[in-house]
Amino acid sequence: MPRGKRGGRVSALEGGGEEEAPSAAAAVPSAPWAFPQPPEAAAEQVLLRGIFEIGRNSCDVVLSERTLSWRPIQPVRPAGDSKDDVLHKEEFIELKDIFSVKLKRRYFAKQHRNGTLLGITLFICLKKEQNKLKDSTLDLINLSEDHCDIWFRQFRKILAGFSNRPKSLKIFLNPQSHKKEATQVYYEKVEPLLKITGIKTDVISSTNVLAHSLHGIPHVVTATLHIILGHLQPVDVCTFSATGKLLRFGFSAMFGFGGRTLALAEKHRWMSPNQRRDFAVIKALAQLKPEDCEISFLPFNSSQDLQQRRAQGSPKSDCNDRWQMIQGQFLNVSIMAIPCLCSVAPRGLAPNTRLNNGSMALIIARNTSRPEFIKHLKRYASVKNQFNFPFVETYTVEEVKVYPRNKTGGHHPEEEDQPHETVSEESFPWNVDGDLMEAASEVHVKLHPRLISLYGGSLEEMNDSKVTCNCL
Repeated sequence: MPRGKRGGRVSALEGGGEEEAPSAAAAVPSAPWAFPQPPEAAAEQVLLRGIFEIGRNSCDVVLSERTLSWRPIQPVRPAGDSKDDVLHKEEFIELKDIFSVKLKRRYFAKQHRNGTLLGITLFICLKKEQNKLKDSTLDLINLSEDHCDIWFRQFRKILAGFSNRPKSLKIFLNPQSHKKEATQVYYEKVEPLLKITGIKTDVISSTNVLAHSLHGIPHVVTATLHIILGHLQPVDVCTFSATGKLLRFGFSAMFGFGGRTLALAEKHRWMSPNQRRDFAVIKALAQLKPEDCEISFLPFNSSQDLQQRRAQGSPKSDCNDRWQMIQGQFLNVSIMAIPCLCSVAPRGLAPNTRLNNGSMALIIARNTSRPEFIKHLKRYASVKNQFNFPFVETYTVEEVKVYPRNKTGGHHPEEEDQPHETVSEESFPWNVDGDLMEAASEVHVKLHPRLISLYGGSLEEMNDSKVTCNCL
C-alpha cells in the first residue's frame, strides 16, 4: 500500500478542518501497548474490516464490538515455513481506551484547506506502572477518502456510545499550588487533551486535596484521562455539623495539632506554600498543647448492607445502643473517609481507609511528650506502623462527635508574636480537606456512603510517593 510522502505539515483533523493535531498526544511508531488478541474476541461481531498501513506494515484491520485488531499482511510462504509467525501475531486495542478520532491530513506551505488525506488518527489511553495513564496515538494510513470516511464515522458512532464520558466540565484551579505553576500546567498538559476530545470547559479557581487519593498518583495527565474516558468512582462523603446546622461537606478533617497548624499557616499567606507549611509545623510543635475533649463515636458495623444504609438509613434504636465515648487530653484527632495519600504519608494518613468502604478512620493521639509525638509524625513517612504507640488509638467508625470542654479555642495569645487574626478565641480551628473551618461547639461528623461519583480509577498499592502534601 502506498505511504504518504515525507515532508510537509501533517495534522490529524476532524472532518477535514484546518486545526492541527495537538502535541499532547505523541505518535508512536510501533505498538508497545498492543497485546495479543484474547480468545473471547473471536466471537465478537465484526463491524468493519479493511487494509491500513500501521507502523510501516500493511495490515489486515478488523473493527469488532469491543476491540480493534490487526495483523501484518505477509507474502505467501512455502508450507511449513513459520519463521515470521511469532513476530507477526495479531495485536489489538480495546475500544474503551480510545478517547478521540480525527482524520489525518497533510498541509503543504501556504495551504490552509483541503489538505491531502493520509488516513485516520486514533487517540488512545495507555496504562503504565503505579496507576499512571499516558496518552498516545495510533495512525491508520489509507489514502482513500471513501474508505476512511466509513471507518471514521463508525469510530465516531462508537465513541458517542460511551454515555458516561463528559461533554462539558467546570475546571477548578488553584493558582497558588504547584509553586504557582498550576495554571501553566493546566494549559500545557490538560487543556490540549480536552480540546482533542471536544469537551467544553469553564475554568475557575479553587483547591483540591482529594486528587491523589482518588487517582493513586499525583499525575495530571492520568487525572485528565480518567475524566475523558469517564472512569467514575463512587466516593464516601462526610457532613460536618454544629448545633444542628450544616457547616460543610468534606472527606477528611484534623482537630488539635492539625487544625492549629493550618490556622498558623493561614496567618502567613504572604510566604511561599513550602515556607508557610514548614513554619506552621515548627511553631505548632513549639507550642504543642493538648485539647481537653469528649469524643463520642458510632463504631462501623461491617455486616450492614451499604446500599440499604444509603437508601433507608440505620434504625435509631440500634445506633443509640452502639455509641461509645472517650474523653481526656488529646494532641490531635483525625477523621478520614479517604486514605489521604501525600508525601509525608506515602501509604496515606489513614492507610486502612478506602474511597468507598462505608467507614471512616478515627485516629486519636493522646497527650504525650513532644519528642514522642514527633516520632509518631515521622512514622507517616516510613514503612513502619505510625499507630504503634501507646498514646495512639484507632477506630473504624460511621459517625463522630467532638466536644471541646475548654473554651479557649485552642489559642494561646501569650505565645503569639502578634494578635491572633485568623481564629477567634471562642472558636476552634479544624483542618477540613486543607481548608480552615472554625467551630465554637461540638462538631458532628457523619459519613454518607458512596454519596457522589468522581472521576478516578481503581488504585494499586503504592510503594513510593514524591508528591507534595497540600494539607496546609
